Amino acid sequence: MRWQRWPKIVRIFTSAAILAFLAVAVWGSLSWQQLDSVLLKGDSRLYTVAKGSKVKDVLMDLAAEPVSPFWSVVWLKLHPELSQIKAGSYKIEKGWNVKHALLLFVSGKEAVFSVTLVEGLRIDDWLQALSKAPYLDKPLTIDDLDSLRRELNIEQENIEGWFMPETYSYTVGSSSRDILRRAHNEMKNYLDKNWKSRDPSLPYDSPYQALIMASIIEKETAKVDERPRIASVFVNRLQKKMKLQTDPTVIYGVKDHYDGNIHRRDLEDNNPYNTYVIEGLPPTPIAMPGKEAVKAALHPDKTNFLYFVAKGGGAHQFSTTLAEHNHAVKRYVLEQ
Repeated sequence: MRWQRWPKIVRIFTSAAILAFLAVAVWGSLSWQQLDSVLLKGDSRLYTVAKGSKVKDVLMDLAAEPVSPFWSVVWLKLHPELSQIKAGSYKIEKGWNVKHALLLFVSGKEAVFSVTLVEGLRIDDWLQALSKAPYLDKPLTIDDLDSLRRELNIEQENIEGWFMPETYSYTVGSSSRDILRRAHNEMKNYLDKNWKSRDPSLPYDSPYQALIMASIIEKETAKVDERPRIASVFVNRLQKKMKLQTDPTVIYGVKDHYDGNIHRRDLEDNNPYNTYVIEGLPPTPIAMPGKEAVKAALHPDKTNFLYFVAKGGGAHQFSTTLAEHNHAVKRYVLEQ
């Protein structure tokens, strides 16, 4: 046999080489098969893939056990679908394998968080909520609002009311300014849409006046089905040149002096928001109105009501005359 004719030393070296090759092949096979199932180290957490990160480095950083740099490269060559990881912050779970995490990074589906901006609150309340939202960068203060106003091209110096209450989703690295920019666009678009479909007989000269009315409606009732009726009362009073006489505007006008109760001095305070003193609407919104309040301001019920009073459970009693209203006040307020 030809094999037996070879010098013994050649046969030995050839056999050794073959065995070495087989050993390396087996080791390599085991190594890259191991990489298919190697687990992540650590607990469930956010993991940030920095811009320009190399997938091999990310793999080795994530692995719960040491992996061979050489076979990591080979494994990634065999899995080209894992190479195009995207920068971002991702939620990875304890017990995942590395391959699972890399597939997530390739998808670009970053961890998503949310913040709820509640209707009926003021801009300073929203700034506090935004400052407490997790992973939201660059909190804003009252001092930042003027620059925000200029950026958003809001004409009014007071930006109250110009943002849509909603739950906003965001990813790590987003800022409070980003959220408020989106909220402003939402409000502007919704207000414009409803302004175009309004009843032209409404006593508003501009969409902004409707926004002011919406903020008053928002503060007067939390009952969605009552809002168009509340709106009808204020519209009727405006058309009859009657003062609005709504308590939430008084509270907004006295600001820090409000102690939880409206006093006679508050009703007589001569500020531009006191609708017991001024004619017509206050100069700006007094809160952030939601969609239903905006819709009610521009699509009120058709009624003859001029008065309403709270009767418990969030509901109101509506009246067309002062005598009826006084009777309702006696029944639901004075006799309680």
